[in-house]
Amino acid sequence: MSKLQFSREEMKKMGYQVIDMLVDHWDNLPQKRTAITATRQEMRDKISQPFVSEPGNFDDILKMLREDVFGHALNVMHPRFFAYIPGPSNFVSVLADTMAAGYNTFAGTWLAAAGPSQIEWDTIHFLCEQLGLGQEAGGIFVSGGSMANLTALAVARKQVLDDRLHNATVYFSDQTHTATDRALIILGFHRENIRKIPSNDNFVMCTDELRSQIQKDKQNGQRPFCVIANSGTTNTGAIEPLNDIADICEEENMWFHVDGAYGAAAVLSERGKKQLQGIERADSIALDPHKWLFQPFEIGCTIVRNTEHLRDTFQILPEFLQDAHQHDREINFCDHGIQLSRSFRALKLWLSFKVFGLKAFSDAIDMGFDLAEFAAQQVEKNSHLQLVTPAQMALLSFRYYDEGCDEEALNHINNNIVKQVIKEGFAMMSSTVLKGKTVLRLCTINPRSTEDDVCQTLMKVVEYGQGIQKKM
Repeated sequence: MSKLQFSREEMKKMGYQVIDMLVDHWDNLPQKRTAITATRQEMRDKISQPFVSEPGNFDDILKMLREDVFGHALNVMHPRFFAYIPGPSNFVSVLADTMAAGYNTFAGTWLAAAGPSQIEWDTIHFLCEQLGLGQEAGGIFVSGGSMANLTALAVARKQVLDDRLHNATVYFSDQTHTATDRALIILGFHRENIRKIPSNDNFVMCTDELRSQIQKDKQNGQRPFCVIANSGTTNTGAIEPLNDIADICEEENMWFHVDGAYGAAAVLSERGKKQLQGIERADSIALDPHKWLFQPFEIGCTIVRNTEHLRDTFQILPEFLQDAHQHDREINFCDHGIQLSRSFRALKLWLSFKVFGLKAFSDAIDMGFDLAEFAAQQVEKNSHLQLVTPAQMALLSFRYYDEGCDEEALNHINNNIVKQVIKEGFAMMSSTVLKGKTVLRLCTINPRSTEDDVCQTLMKVVEYGQGIQKKM
């Protein structure tokens, strides 16, 4: 133990215990609650114990982790977890993460990780091909959509502005994820640099407003440099008019970035590819495999039309890395992004593609489309539910409805339905606000979710809504 090491037999025993715990969790997910809430004080009482000098008992620690730590976290893989954009995961990728951690792979340079670097390169280029980008395209795996967008926008700032931010303006719709605002702030942009374009009745960017704002800014001496479009908004799943926005960017010589954190993965399905027409014209794309490519957290991806733009933006060669940069044809992913020390994120996506095959992924994506359309049909059949936006990219928004209630009362009821859903733990959904209406969202990307899961969840919404309404 003084060398932080165990015997072979001890390691096997501990490892089998962990794997058994994980298999049991996966096998029993449908019978579990989607969430168990707790107060900060309850968590302190259960978990917060001082670190001590003497060794702890692994069995006791594992029991505490299973019951008190993982037992008080959202079960985002649960088949009735429809909130936010779920992370359905898959067990093959769980094993891949276990291997990556077990080998403790440093995936920053080719010298340190030739095999892992090749796997990352191959997997990135497969995604580039699916997205319709050219041979010069490339990218890097990062932690998630926030970092993927930050990385892409850092490249745009360098390539278009040469890092000179004065009077630069960037454009995106009011449906864009707040991760974009955060990325721009980190990159040094201020409120006066940012233009939020109103969305239309379909909750996508109004391109006439975009054109008008760009022209107005140019007349006022501003430097429009980037438009960010959504391929699947978090609120409604809507795809913004990618081709129209790409046309504007070409006319104005602006960078075209697509936030496809959840939606871009649908290109693996023919059905999704048709809906994403225009994404192949992007200069950069953010994509989250831990969403609709069913990977465990964390794995995001930045893809750019020209790989050299990544290296031009991020490569800095200190003396202590000179040995890692002796051959130009080798791939050093530390030169493609922010991190030098990097985990082997690519392994889980690569391994799951290899084990399940691409058809399984395409079919799973199509199942998400089908289930959302089924859910929308069930909503329209129920007099106590109202469809607010149609099924788009495996996501729909709706609300509990009673014609005898005014908008304020309906908002109150729907807000409290979400609270009741979380409290009961039978299912999980989230709310948002669309044009002043509080609405509920169902995101059906989990391939293990069923029509019965959807029906039971909708019945719970009606049950909770009627109960809340009676108490008003």
